[in-house]
Amino acid sequence: MYNQLKWRKAVEFHGHECPGLAIGFKVCEALSEHLSTNASVDEELVCITENDTCAVDAVQSLLGTTFGKGNLIYKPMGKMAFNFYFRESNESVRLFFKADGREMSREERLAFILDAPTEELFSLTKPVFKLPEPARIFQSVVCENCGEKAREDKIRLVSGKKVCLGCFKEYDR
Repeated sequence: MYNQLKWRKAVEFHGHECPGLAIGFKVCEALSEHLSTNASVDEELVCITENDTCAVDAVQSLLGTTFGKGNLIYKPMGKMAFNFYFRESNESVRLFFKADGREMSREERLAFILDAPTEELFSLTKPVFKLPEPARIFQSVVCENCGEKAREDKIRLVSGKKVCLGCFKEYDR
């Protein structure tokens, strides 16, 4: 049986119940079954998600991985997969959702995911990405074209002018 309080927390964060959120919820359960973890206060736990689905909301709300803290990173691979890294113990794991091809209604799929054993839902392998460096704080630089500030690592030099990515025209011949 799954933890109802944690499920409610994820639902409250996400806004509704859905199979996608249930996948993320079960990702968190599977992670805790295979590696000892708590919610990340800072960057002890890092997640590189290979998707931008509802599942990511459960990972954010239950594990404390967020874009703002720099310990949730999105790599648009289009796969229902999550790479986790524990900085202190050097442990890491990749959880890939093994889709079940059976025809089910939305409600049936939700119940199936929530009730299924995690080993039935996921394959566990080594992460496909390297552990990223800890988040850095960058200086802001004023774009000499639009006047807006941008992180210094996102500024480009064009004809001697510092420009933001929004004003930068890619050379693509």
